Amino acid sequence: MHRVLTIMSGTLVLAACASTPDWMNLDALKPAPIMDTVRFESEPPGAEAKTSTGQSCRTPCALALPVNSPMTVTFTLNGYQPESESIEPIAVTGNPTQLRPNPVLVELTPAPPPVKKPAPKKKVSSGPAAKPAAPWPTTPSPQR
Repeated sequence: MHRVLTIMSGTLVLAACASTPDWMNLDALKPAPIMDTVRFESEPPGAEAKTSTGQSCRTPCALALPVNSPMTVTFTLNGYQPESESIEPIAVTGNPTQLRPNPVLVELTPAPPPVKKPAPKKKVSSGPAAKPAAPWPTTPSPQR
């Protein structure tokens, strides 16, 4: 009986080791990235602000962004040219790292009107020419 219990407990331990649950993932022990809230404003308001990390919002708005590396934010709005701004992490002694500029202010430039393409020229048919109309009625000439 002792031998059967040993084999069963060994099998149970082996099965437990074969399945690694998510709670044993070591990524859970890593610290969360330091975040800074950055405010975005545009003139005119309502532009989409999209960061190089993939986050986006409509101005005026604010996003919590990681401060571990520089990034770019692009502002787009229909009828206006897109504008991009760089955001840099700034480490100040004694204070946590912050992103600058904050707030990010952008003035969008109106897009030029679209260039109209000239209308295509009508093609003249190269078929047989039309018979010119006689200036006066013609009568058959008398036969001699």
